Amino acid sequence: MNKTTQKQKKVNLALQGGGSHGAFTWGVLDALLEDGRFDFEGISATSAGSMNAVVMAAGFLEGREDGAREYLKKFWKKVSEAGAVFCPAQSQLPENPFSHFIPKWMTIENPALQVMNALAQNISPYQFNPMNLNPLRDILDDMVDFKALQKTKHFKLFITATNVRTGGARIFTTPEITRDMVLASTALPNLFQAVEIDGESYWDGGYVGNPSLWPLFYDVEGHDLLIVHVNAIVRNDIPKEAMNIEDRVNEITFNSAMLKEMRAIAFVQKLMQNDMLKPEYRKKYRDVLMHAIRAEDVMKDIDMATKLDTSWPFLNKLCEAGRKTAKKWVSENFDKVGKVSSIDLEADYLNIAAVKKDI
Repeated sequence: MNKTTQKQKKVNLALQGGGSHGAFTWGVLDALLEDGRFDFEGISATSAGSMNAVVMAAGFLEGREDGAREYLKKFWKKVSEAGAVFCPAQSQLPENPFSHFIPKWMTIENPALQVMNALAQNISPYQFNPMNLNPLRDILDDMVDFKALQKTKHFKLFITATNVRTGGARIFTTPEITRDMVLASTALPNLFQAVEIDGESYWDGGYVGNPSLWPLFYDVEGHDLLIVHVNAIVRNDIPKEAMNIEDRVNEITFNSAMLKEMRAIAFVQKLMQNDMLKPEYRKKYRDVLMHAIRAEDVMKDIDMATKLDTSWPFLNKLCEAGRKTAKKWVSENFDKVGKVSSIDLEADYLNIAAVKKDI
């Protein structure tokens, strides 16, 4: 049976944030949409994941899978063009997307990225960007019809942002979602001013949920949850340089909320599997099938500073890596979707000692 004629399998997506590294997720989504055998119901997303989510949904409303793929490519192209305007030095980077080696411009040696990182680390965005310029605002206005998105029945969107005052998570859902809610989810505090919504100020959602998983347990029908990672969970090299130490601290910080949710998920699954829940409590919980597309192999040689690199060769390289990783995952795990989990939460995530050293 041809892929396109098979009944689609319902899958809920959890999309991590990670600046321009979100182009890896673009590639993953492009491959899954091209495959055509998946029906995406719920999408929980944070930061760059939120951008991918709303752009994909907007494109789907225009032209289903092909429309979604076209919109994602157009979005990242616009991001690259905007980056060339805001940081002209990036437009001078060599056009070498087919290199089999990590090029010099993908490292912290890139002077443009050095300047951007220095600004981010030492000057408040209220100082270096008092006009609160954000090219993503114009890109979203141009590409996404939020009024149409609010009415869609195709997707249930869950966009996470961090409440600056309380430090808690705010989940914005499809019927209310606006451009500013998506911008709030992406507002890294050292790069962008906080976004005000209904009298509250919000920063990037990665601090409290990268992404938030619980909406994909209680607010959707499907039982399969696919996490698309951008941030590496395991790195075997111990950082010793100041920038590398900061990079690893940021990775750990942006993974911590998700790992806490995974511990809770694993605990509930164990209770259910061992029939340790009283009948009245079993009704409150669901046995969700867990899947993951991880990025360690791709990100292990890429500096976190390149999360600010929007050069088109770099974004394309990450996209192709995402496509390759997703196709491999589909080949190995498609038959498991709807039947069993393809990951072991404890072995693959929670018991760090059990993770292989060659990741």
